[in-house]
Amino acid sequence: MKINLLILLLISIVGVFINQSCSSASYTTEDIKMKKIYNSENFRDGKFHNFVDWEEPGFFEYVGTMWDFIFKGDQRTPEDSLPKSKVDLTHFLKDSDNHLSATWIGHSSLLINIDGHKILADPVFEKKISFFGPTRFNGEVPFDPNELPAIDVVLISHNHYDHLNRYSIELLNEKTSLFIVPLAVGAQLEEWGVSRSKIKELDWWDEINVADDLLVAATPSQHFSNRGLSDRNETLWASFVVRAKKHKIFFSGDTGYFDGFKTIGEKYGPFNMTFMECGAYNEKWHHIHMYPEETAQAHIDLQGDVLHPIHWGTFNLSLHPWFEPMKRLTDAAALHNVKATTPIVGETTVYPGKIQTDRWWEETVAIAQ
Repeated sequence: MKINLLILLLISIVGVFINQSCSSASYTTEDIKMKKIYNSENFRDGKFHNFVDWEEPGFFEYVGTMWDFIFKGDQRTPEDSLPKSKVDLTHFLKDSDNHLSATWIGHSSLLINIDGHKILADPVFEKKISFFGPTRFNGEVPFDPNELPAIDVVLISHNHYDHLNRYSIELLNEKTSLFIVPLAVGAQLEEWGVSRSKIKELDWWDEINVADDLLVAATPSQHFSNRGLSDRNETLWASFVVRAKKHKIFFSGDTGYFDGFKTIGEKYGPFNMTFMECGAYNEKWHHIHMYPEETAQAHIDLQGDVLHPIHWGTFNLSLHPWFEPMKRLTDAAALHNVKATTPIVGETTVYPGKIQTDRWWEETVAIAQ
């Protein structure tokens, strides 16, 4: 395993120089799409930018971070198997204009039914997300995605491998009516066989009426994008608001904490549920991933009711213990009187009546010790 990580370190070091010397990649999309990209307020000098730009780490900082990632950290993965529930699609399949449920597939992947509309968020159905990348430490995906019915919308927050997965997109292509993605991400889906007619690319604050009673808005996040060594920030990243007949939800994607949460809450809140990043944080990349206490504060800023943490408990992507995000989040939630649901992988939260509150990770850690 460490041999693969050392190879990844060498590739990453080379990537630093390539990113510094290469111009932006040429887009293969039509002129009309390019015009929207160039006209975006977030696109300058061939790259997309955050509202608050952050200084990229220097060469030696980058190498030091990679070294720490390979050789440091304690309890970054569980010693034993984590509890898991086989997915029950009953609530996801429910045909009702007054229903809200979410099934956590691990990391940031969710099956959401909002007032009868079936939505997938950042679906990743593979155990290993890239050749050198991490493997799900909570085991296999807890259901057969081939059993999924027709899907109304697939939301993709950005193009990182743990959020945009080729196998999953190809599998969902025949089942999905619409893929909603940030600007310039659509070209990747087209390369994998998705028809341009099924793809909608949104800039921050763009809205699309998917149906008479279903609105999706792309909203800002504080992150970055790339899938290779020379395409840094050439596609946009986003969070999403989904408003249906009776319910509203917010999906954060990956993000650092910023004032944009308050703006989103003022414009679109309050939300019945927020699905908020809570994991893979570190002081060295604090600008692009929140601490758990900031996750709770962002939920408050958004005027959320129930907070559903995501982006944790699945991949080894930082130096903190695998269970630390939930310990810190539940402590912060209790302090600020925030309702947080803590399902195990594969479990379904049904709003407002089935909200999981078990601190199941504590038992898992205690057994391991």
